[in-house]
Amino acid sequence: MATLLYRLGRFSARRPWRVITGWIVVLALAGGAFLLGGGALSSGFNIPGTPTAEINDQLAVELPDIGGATGTVVFQTTDGSALDSAQRAEISSLLEGIADVDGVAQIVDPFATAVQRTEHEQQVADGFAQLDAASAYLTPEQLAAQSKPLLEADRLLAYSSAIRTVSDDASTAAGAVIFTAGQLDLPGEVKAAVAERLDGAGIDGVDVSYSSEIAASVDGLIGPGEIMGLLIAAIVLIVMLGSLLSASLPLVSSLIGVGVGVAGSLAFAGVVDMSSVTPVLGIMLGLAVGIDYSLFIINRHRRQLMLGMELHESIGLANGTSGSAVLFAGSTVLIALLALNMTGIPFLAVMGTVGAVCVLIAVLIAVTLTPALLGLVKSKVLSRRARAKAGHPDLAEKPVRPMSTKRSVLTLAIAVIGLLVVAIPALSMRLGLPDGSTAPEDSTQYQAYSIVADEFGAGQNGSLLVVATLDHPVSGDDVTGMQADIAGQLMDVADVVAVAPVGVSDDRDFLAFQVVSADGPSSVSTEQLVHELRGLSMEDGIQLGVAGQASGNIDISEKLAGALPVYLAVVIGLSLLIMILVFRSLLVPLIATGGFLLSLAAAFGAVVAVYQWGWLGAVFGVHDPGPVLNFAPIILVGVLFGLAMDYQLFLVSGMREAYVHGLGARSAVVAGLRNGRPVVTAAAIIMISVFGGFVFSHLAMVRPLGFGMAIGVLFDAFVVRMLIVPALMHLAGDAAWWLPRWLQRVLPDVDVEGAALERTHPVGAPAPARHDVSA
Repeated sequence: MATLLYRLGRFSARRPWRVITGWIVVLALAGGAFLLGGGALSSGFNIPGTPTAEINDQLAVELPDIGGATGTVVFQTTDGSALDSAQRAEISSLLEGIADVDGVAQIVDPFATAVQRTEHEQQVADGFAQLDAASAYLTPEQLAAQSKPLLEADRLLAYSSAIRTVSDDASTAAGAVIFTAGQLDLPGEVKAAVAERLDGAGIDGVDVSYSSEIAASVDGLIGPGEIMGLLIAAIVLIVMLGSLLSASLPLVSSLIGVGVGVAGSLAFAGVVDMSSVTPVLGIMLGLAVGIDYSLFIINRHRRQLMLGMELHESIGLANGTSGSAVLFAGSTVLIALLALNMTGIPFLAVMGTVGAVCVLIAVLIAVTLTPALLGLVKSKVLSRRARAKAGHPDLAEKPVRPMSTKRSVLTLAIAVIGLLVVAIPALSMRLGLPDGSTAPEDSTQYQAYSIVADEFGAGQNGSLLVVATLDHPVSGDDVTGMQADIAGQLMDVADVVAVAPVGVSDDRDFLAFQVVSADGPSSVSTEQLVHELRGLSMEDGIQLGVAGQASGNIDISEKLAGALPVYLAVVIGLSLLIMILVFRSLLVPLIATGGFLLSLAAAFGAVVAVYQWGWLGAVFGVHDPGPVLNFAPIILVGVLFGLAMDYQLFLVSGMREAYVHGLGARSAVVAGLRNGRPVVTAAAIIMISVFGGFVFSHLAMVRPLGFGMAIGVLFDAFVVRMLIVPALMHLAGDAAWWLPRWLQRVLPDVDVEGAALERTHPVGAPAPARHDVSA
């Protein structure tokens, strides 16, 4: 492989415009495919087979009119006064117009709903009054028969009394837009059409806000925070490489790679259900690894030029050596991401596959486009001052001395204890999906969520949909009584504040209820309520099921939490096997894997502390702490594993190479660390910058992912790989490289750094005759 990459590098360097043109054509094709075949992205998540998904399937058959996504629209006067008749008329007219939007099933007018309830209450009161007036002329049996429906209706009114659409002071009204499609299938253009009408309402003296079901959008995947991350990465490259031209090469190649990978993936959005976070993950990974992989090759080439190697020979050798390491490092990330398909969770599988495609493109770009760009800029990849020093004898390697054992023990103890302390919050991790409370405070989603919670109760931000399946149909006269009986039993459950019937199937054996909890959809009490309702023992063989946004989020979170240990075990197993194969050692893989688990636990702890506990919330824009994004842990496992193995490879392979060439085990640790530390430091800072830029994304679900990846890279690169691993390798000495003889005979010799190629193409030797593909 190293020889093939060497030849590929020389060809690309000698024919740069062919390679560059080829990638521009690929980018154009990917962009064209996106424009022709790209579909809408989903703002929700679904896992087939969960209890909520099963209830939704039942609803689609029994009560299709109430199965669509529902968005809340909040109207509030700017001065806190009661909505006047003119404002109410404009609000009703606005909602009636939205009902005409293609894809909207119906709307709920808050004022019409309030009037209907008042009329219903009056009808029941009039009925009791009439019955009381006629009671003297009725037998007890007749009185009981005629009072029964009134009592049942009165009970239902009492159970639903906390569900209101107009606030007590009449300053706020909450309407609803019910779509024909579910949240996962709701086209973005339908939401955009509704949002456009609401934004242009222009009702004098009234502020209009709407929930995330309407506002959810993926417009502008890259924002100011992400651009700032790229700028910081550019500054790091300029400082490390010493020239603007050199620094631009990794940025250009990574941007082309991201364009190809993300546009190509989005071209399949019309065929495959793809969440809105999926392309963002591709951008994050594509930029980070694209810059790093290109940097590894450029750094090797620059070092060889400084030692006097001929240009094209240096590019080919850098591609054969560092390119081989890039190929292997990228493979570990690919394996970790593709392993997400083993979880059995469709949206995670798509995310992993898209991320893997973007990483694969980054690898291909690194070993083809990077050598072409280096061939194009020639010796200008070095600054003028560096070119003047090229070939100077002072640039030769300096002797190394091993670190002290006392320092190793102290470093190891401080680093491990520090990571374990940071990991403590992970013990209390709760998983969930973000709701309106996590959106930016100036967003319409947050405003709608906050107003509803303040004026109508937090539970109305995510009502539960409870269905009751009867073992036999009930007669038409008994439906209200059955609804009242079931609603009464539901009201007896703790944290239920209101219950209202919302539908009855044609066969009258399937009843649906709106259940409002005391707290918001992401609260601990609501999670407990869902489980309690599902376990509630009902009379007459009635089976209860729970659906709704809160229920779905809970089911997805539990499914993901269950998949995490299995996925982690797979990743750890892969880690051990890969490291044994690469380093031909038993202890080094254990050190590498143990270090990965430490940095992962610390990353989990930091995510919990910030996003669940609210620590440093003002810094990271966390104004309402809540559960951790439910798929963040499993994504972090996959991504951080791949990146941890990257850093392990680039640092420890240098230690192994020094050891194999006769340097003492402890001196080899210092030699490998000295050679690999500058480039790994720069690479890690670049990754932290790119990932960190997404911490301030306008997409709430992206922020914890960006933070987790950034802090995970920080811990793994600077604490684990540069402190813990060298300390343990020093303490182990020669034992670090021990491998049973029988295993040595079985394992293939994987030369991931192209050492054999380097021996046949020594630095300073004349370039070989043209025998490669560039001849």
